[in-house]
Amino acid sequence: MKFKNPFKDLTKFETGLWLCSLLLITLSFLLTKEKDFLSLTASLIGATALIFVAKGYVFGQVLTVIFAVFYAIISYFFQYYGEMITYMCMSAPIAAFSVISWLRNPYKGTKEVEVCKQLSSKLKTILWITAPTVTAIFYFILKALGNANLFFSTLSVTTSWTASYLALFRSPYYAIAYSLNDIVLIVLWIMAAIKEPYCAPMILCFVTFLANDLYGFYNWERMKKRQRG
Repeated sequence: MKFKNPFKDLTKFETGLWLCSLLLITLSFLLTKEKDFLSLTASLIGATALIFVAKGYVFGQVLTVIFAVFYAIISYFFQYYGEMITYMCMSAPIAAFSVISWLRNPYKGTKEVEVCKQLSSKLKTILWITAPTVTAIFYFILKALGNANLFFSTLSVTTSWTASYLALFRSPYYAIAYSLNDIVLIVLWIMAAIKEPYCAPMILCFVTFLANDLYGFYNWERMKKRQRG
């Protein structure tokens, strides 16, 4: 799997989706009185990561690691400790492992990852066991830390874990899980923006993420059918 000029491989639609995502995020930032450059940077990196994850390119997972670190820092400042711990201790490491997994599973030597046709029974069982277990553990940790908006923060842990797990094993359903996570995060940042208007760009960030993840599921299903030949 080669790693050269990934932007050249974007289709017209993908380029349009990516540029529109960057434009909307930037406009939201410019219209906010109090500027948070860290949130802007994280949002732009995240939007770029998603378009390449949607294409099945390992470059997207590399950017996801970077985004996760930025987002964890932002979450800390807003006392979203669940988001901070989730992204720093779960999303970033799993994305790093996904880089290795995707590099080891290219589709016929191309930049595109080989899509997993179906998770094995063993992997499904592990997911069904670990998702509620991780959720329960994080609930008590977040409660002890006095995490803001405990319910939605805990729910975000569940969706993030599921999405990261499915992405690691190259399942198209990673995008559905991430879409659900985007919705949860939109709610969380709306709550934060009510108190701190300058974090409003994070709302639009996850709205654009939702659009990209929905496209990701559509494109991965196309990839799966094409790879089956």
